[in-house]
Amino acid sequence: MQTLGLSDSTTRSESRLKSLFWPSIQSGADVDYLAVQGFWVCTMVGVISLLTLSFAGQPITGILVFLVFHLGGVGVREHNPFAAVVMLAYYLLDWLTAPGFSVVRTIITALLLSNVRATWIAGGWKPDSEEAALPPRCAETFVDKLADKWPEFIWPKVKVLYYIFAVGLLAVFVAGLIVMRLKGGALR
Repeated sequence: MQTLGLSDSTTRSESRLKSLFWPSIQSGADVDYLAVQGFWVCTMVGVISLLTLSFAGQPITGILVFLVFHLGGVGVREHNPFAAVVMLAYYLLDWLTAPGFSVVRTIITALLLSNVRATWIAGGWKPDSEEAALPPRCAETFVDKLADKWPEFIWPKVKVLYYIFAVGLLAVFVAGLIVMRLKGGALR
């Protein structure tokens, strides 16, 4: 692999913590790394939401929220700014309506905000040189296939449906909050 100029791991120009919260792009490997990182952040938020809502007795809501976040992560992987903004909007609404303060929610919100920034930066990335070219997408392990091949395959097929689904579900969520406020009920 080394003779072809490929290596098993791409080198990042910054630390993992900095790339999570304040990413910058200096090479095509950085663009790819940030997209994969955004995919995993969104997918993990979706999985956590699915589990939490399922244990709370709302499995259908959990599945819908998982789909919004996972497919949003697919969009982030494909450098779609709409998907990144929708992920942040959903989480901000949930965070603002949840009772009390949570450090975990604050960290996840910061990660989703950095996804928006990274997607915006990556969307403007124009590989003009050989050094700026994006690395090839891997398909060696299940994790590689899920983060590299799945988004590339599914996003063109579901992009328009995702826009409609995400905006529709967001409208239902906001309408539900308004109805609860008008009835004088607690948010949670």
